Amino acid sequence: MIAAIRIEHVLIGVALVLGLVGGFFFARSRSGRRAPAEPDAVRHILLPFTGTEISRRAVDAALRLARAEGATLMPAYLAEVPKSLPLDCSIPEQAATAMAMLEAIEQQAGAKGVPVDARIERGRTYRHALARLLAEEDFDRVVVSAGATGAQGLSGADLVWLLDRAPVEVMILRPGPEDHRMVVPVDEDGVKVPT
Repeated sequence: MIAAIRIEHVLIGVALVLGLVGGFFFARSRSGRRAPAEPDAVRHILLPFTGTEISRRAVDAALRLARAEGATLMPAYLAEVPKSLPLDCSIPEQAATAMAMLEAIEQQAGAKGVPVDARIERGRTYRHALARLLAEEDFDRVVVSAGATGAQGLSGADLVWLLDRAPVEVMILRPGPEDHRMVVPVDEDGVKVPT
């Protein structure tokens, strides 16, 4: 009787271990990414953007989340490379814009005590660059600004695509119509840097 109970406990323990291991590999195979150690543990927050400015509201939201959750902010400048050029070609003008913008975001993050791990991602379109980020990088949440740069940047269709494709939580922020506050590169005197 006691031996039967012990065998039953051993079988239950083995089944639990196999179930946990199988669940891990199933979650990894479905998303193509590793399963997070804890569902609520956020380690990286992706902040994709384009152009020469980004909504201050979106940056502030990403920084508040990162600080509250002990996460690293991953700002990612999306660069379009024309089809007439190799994808890995030199893009000095976009690189200068990207570096100035990433520096401006890093200064905001530094003031809040949030670590930063910046990226520049190339693509034939902004959506292509975003798809490459989704495939290559590990992050736990995406914060994206809708309509932050007027006519340029991620379109409504790109945002719908992101909602459908991102394997993590996505937060799309659209500031109110009267909120025109932007994060832009500035020099030591607080004057906007031309990009």
